[in-house]
Amino acid sequence: MTSSSSSHAGSGDAADVPTVRVGYVGLGNLGEHLAMSLVRAGHHLTVTDLDRARAERLLAAGATWAADAAAVGAASDVVFTCLPSPAAVDAVVAGAGGLLSGMSPGSTWIDNSTTDREATARLAALAAERGIRVLEAPVTGGVHKAAAGEITVLVGGPDDLVAEHRHLLEAIGSPVLHMGPMGSAAVIKVITNMLAFIHLVAAGEALMLAKRGGLDLAMAFEAIKHSSGNSFVHETESQLVLNGSYDIAFTMDLACKDLGFATDFGREFGVPLDLASMTEQTFIRARQQYGGAAWSTMVVKLLEDALGTDLRAPGFPARLT
Repeated sequence: MTSSSSSHAGSGDAADVPTVRVGYVGLGNLGEHLAMSLVRAGHHLTVTDLDRARAERLLAAGATWAADAAAVGAASDVVFTCLPSPAAVDAVVAGAGGLLSGMSPGSTWIDNSTTDREATARLAALAAERGIRVLEAPVTGGVHKAAAGEITVLVGGPDDLVAEHRHLLEAIGSPVLHMGPMGSAAVIKVITNMLAFIHLVAAGEALMLAKRGGLDLAMAFEAIKHSSGNSFVHETESQLVLNGSYDIAFTMDLACKDLGFATDFGREFGVPLDLASMTEQTFIRARQQYGGAAWSTMVVKLLEDALGTDLRAPGFPARLT
C-alpha cells in the first residue's frame, strides 16, 4: 500500500503545472467548491449539473457550461464527478447520455463521491472496456474546507495514475492521501464519516450535560475544545448547534447513506460496530423527525426536543468559514 501526502497547490502558479481540459459533473455543496479550485488553478473547466443555477459562480469565473455529462466528457481530458448516491453516480456515468459515452480512450474519470465500493468497481470495469482510466477520490473535512481548497483528498487507484493526476488532486485539496488500490479510499472515507457521526451525537450529549449541569455553554465549548475529549467535529459542528443554524451543508439523507455503508462494511468484514449501529438508528430517527433534507447536525436537536432544552450560546457562527 502506498501512502503519501502533498501540500496544497490549488492557488499555485499555472506555469508550475500543466493546464488540462477538465470537466466537473455535480455542483452541489461540495462539488461547486471543488470545481472552483480547479478554475483557480488555471485549468479550462467544463461543467454541468441538473440545476444550471449552481454553475453561475463557476461560469462567471470562466468555466464553460455543457448540456449533459456526455458533452462534458467529450470536451475534457479528465472529468471529476461529485454526486449524492450510488444511483446518481450510475445514472450520470453509465446511463443514457452519460459520461462514459462522451469520453475518449485514454481520458480519466475521477470520482469525488462517497459511494458504494462495488458499484465503483463495476463502473470502473465498464470504463476500462472503453479505454478510460478511473480513480476514486472522495474528500473529507467539510464544505468550509472545500471552499478554502484545504479539504483532505483520499485516493484509490494505481500508483502511476495517481502520480499522473496528482497536480489536479492537489488543486482541489490538501493533503492528498493515496490509500492504495481501487476500493481503498471508499473504505477509509466511510470510516471517517462513521467516526464523525458518532462524535456528533456524543458532542450533543456532552453539551446537554453541561447545560443541564448549569454551566455556561460557551465556556463548556472552550473547555471541551482544550481537553482530551476534543474532536474535529466538536470544534466545528458544535458551533453550529450552539448558534442554532445547524447549517453544516450536509444532509440527513447523506448521513444515513454513509452510516449504512459503514454497517454494511461491518457485516462484510466481520467487525461488530456497536456504536456505529446505535448512531445509525439515531440518525434514522432524526431523518424521520426532521426530513431527509435537514442538516445532519440536527441529530442533536432530537435530544434538545426530548428534554425541552435548547443548546444556544452567543458568539458562534451560523456557517463555518
